[in-house]
Amino acid sequence: MTKSVLITGARSGMGLATALMLAESGYRVFAGVRGDSAELDEARARGLDITPVMLDVQDTASIRAAVAQVVDQAGGIDVLVNNAGFGLLATVEDGTDEEIFKQFDVNVLGLIRMTREVLPHMRQAGGGVIINISSFLGRMGLPLLAHYNASKYAVEGLTDSLRFEVGPFGIRVHSILAGLFGTNFVKKGLVANAATTAEASPYRELVAHFVPIVAQAINEGPSPEPIARAVKDIIENPDSDIAVMVGTEAEQFVPLRRSLSDKEFEAKVIGTFGLPPAKA
Repeated sequence: MTKSVLITGARSGMGLATALMLAESGYRVFAGVRGDSAELDEARARGLDITPVMLDVQDTASIRAAVAQVVDQAGGIDVLVNNAGFGLLATVEDGTDEEIFKQFDVNVLGLIRMTREVLPHMRQAGGGVIINISSFLGRMGLPLLAHYNASKYAVEGLTDSLRFEVGPFGIRVHSILAGLFGTNFVKKGLVANAATTAEASPYRELVAHFVPIVAQAINEGPSPEPIARAVKDIIENPDSDIAVMVGTEAEQFVPLRRSLSDKEFEAKVIGTFGLPPAKA
């Protein structure tokens, strides 16, 4: 029986790559989007079983309508991939209330809203798989990304806690600790605080040094297809790890974070990225 998959943030990047790969593998894919997608339209024209679904994870009514549509058309939801998200580039000193709330509203509360709406259907069906697209930055910090870091730390905590709640119902919950991949994240998924990036900012030297490093790693990064493969592997392998590392940064830093002391790891990050050390 064909499994149905609902993916949030499927218009581009990791979400789009996952939608295409799963559809090509015979899954019935419902791609959550907030607007038109030429790539999804092209895939449908090629005969892939992908249905775009209007979905805004910040809007509970939109979520309810999207889930109801999938259940009505597919008879249920076998897999939920919580992929929608964005990154706020700002210092903790500069981040505004509006920016902070939106960061958590999309990356954390949106994920909770989606999961909350899907869980009753999975529980009644006797099983399901929930995959949260997280980040290696859910296991370590970096400057100028504190709010994004915090949101991904929250995703990791939610993943761990939810497993205890829904495992007895046959529902598996996993996270993917993604590294940096070549997506439109810098153009479409990264929002910069004006004060942080201003020429007069006291953090201007840090911004000038670190932002190009992140932008280059994403702009010149590998295709996000490994993320799609990891999603497929988790769906098809009940013994998958709880948190799956994908990408160079995840495979490098997550094991280091486990093996080094806090101070040793901080020193390693400072040296790797050429960050200024703490003032004595």
